[in-house]
Amino acid sequence: MKKIGVGIIGSGGIAQAVHIPGYQKLENVEVLAVADANPAVAEAAATKFNIPHRFTDYLQMLEMPEIQVVSVCTPNYLHRDATIAACKAGKHVLCEKPIAMNAKEGREMVEAARANKVKFTVGYNQRCTKEAIAIKKFVDDGLLGEVYYARAQALRRRGIPGWGVFTQKDKQGGGPLIDIGVHILDLTLYLMGHPKPVSVSGMACAKFGPREGVLGLMGQWDPKTFTVEDFAVGLVKFENGAALCLESSFCANIEKDVMDTTLLGTNGGASVFPPTIMREESGALTVSHITSLRDIQSHGENIRRFIQAIVDDTEPLVTGEQALMVAEIIDAIYESQETGKEVRL
Repeated sequence: MKKIGVGIIGSGGIAQAVHIPGYQKLENVEVLAVADANPAVAEAAATKFNIPHRFTDYLQMLEMPEIQVVSVCTPNYLHRDATIAACKAGKHVLCEKPIAMNAKEGREMVEAARANKVKFTVGYNQRCTKEAIAIKKFVDDGLLGEVYYARAQALRRRGIPGWGVFTQKDKQGGGPLIDIGVHILDLTLYLMGHPKPVSVSGMACAKFGPREGVLGLMGQWDPKTFTVEDFAVGLVKFENGAALCLESSFCANIEKDVMDTTLLGTNGGASVFPPTIMREESGALTVSHITSLRDIQSHGENIRRFIQAIVDDTEPLVTGEQALMVAEIIDAIYESQETGKEVRL
């Protein structure tokens, strides 16, 4: 059986930690090339993972006919151009999250994939955690009834990244909202069945990042170059009457980090991390803790499902349109902060 050829655009941390290993675990896939603007990084990745081809210009890599699939593992501000170029070259694309710097760029990427008849997905791997898979089954089986509200939280107590471009708005697009908030927002929308958002209001602020002397537990950043928010909150209302509250922080005076989604339904409620179901049954209130779940490496599972969608010619688990919905909501929270008004979608 001929293997599916893969190329990697951006061969740094996320590529080496999850993308390349994830592809190399699959018997029907072969990672053929890496491309990175830094030749030393490209060389190091190629050597470490025994990849035959390395490039400093990803456009040259895209000329390889043996490559059918591309992972875009660059910083956010490079997602759009790399993805569109890969689509135009006829390659299926898995882009790291978020889809892009904003919804406008994301829309161009979705349209490029559609125009060139290739599959496009975004690396929202939280859907592939064992906890999310378990809760999704309960939701789909109707155990929660009508889900009318969700609280999505991606909160760090002291977690401003001290490396990369995470604190630079012109390269990242935003702070915790666009970095970790998008993960929990995507998962929550998925569990809710992707109802259509109609309005968003929100607040975003920077109370710690621009200050000297704040404790950094993920390296020490430079306050002088900190141009993103370190906390944000948004309220999303949907066409079906449901609502969602999203909270995200790099830095906040809370007891501990939180990464979780809570769903409220007419027949029951649920939390994802750890997976828990709350119901009224037989005249009593019950709390059920879901146990004995099979361990899953979520990034690898996300990659496996994308490759399987290509093989089966089916829709990816995360569609471009769904990733675009996340970007539209994030944009609206930022716009609401700037205008002080609710934003209609």
